[in-house]
Amino acid sequence: MPGKSWMRESLATRAPSAVVLVRLVVGIVFLSEGVQKFLYPAALGVGRFAKIGIPWPGFTAQFVATVEIGCGALILLGLATRMAAIPLIIDMLVAIATTKIPMLFKGGFWAMFHEARTDWSMILGAIFLLIVGGGAASIDARLTPAATSKDALG
Repeated sequence: MPGKSWMRESLATRAPSAVVLVRLVVGIVFLSEGVQKFLYPAALGVGRFAKIGIPWPGFTAQFVATVEIGCGALILLGLATRMAAIPLIIDMLVAIATTKIPMLFKGGFWAMFHEARTDWSMILGAIFLLIVGGGAASIDARLTPAATSKDALG
């Protein structure tokens, strides 16, 4: 079946177990940022989205928080890692476009670059996971054992 083949390919990973370290960083940061959007809505959720001009901040902040929590948890588990990375990459592109690019014009390159360090780390980590998958120590690898090479398990 074509659908199952696509799904199997998206879960398959030949990356080593050490990928779990990248999954931990990316997953924990996104999951915690999503939770904080609900815990501190004025500073990090609806209030922040309204302040930076995101349309429909009441809906958008909760949607983004839910995506960050859900995809962050999937990445921590190593379940549907590549698929979970895609919305997080989009999330970071929007964050950079709406918060860091304006800062570039307002405060200059170094001020923007300093403030964007986490954004760049998260987008690059998510792109890495999109490319290599969850690694040998992931649920993805357990669901597709034939597609995972023995040398990746160490």
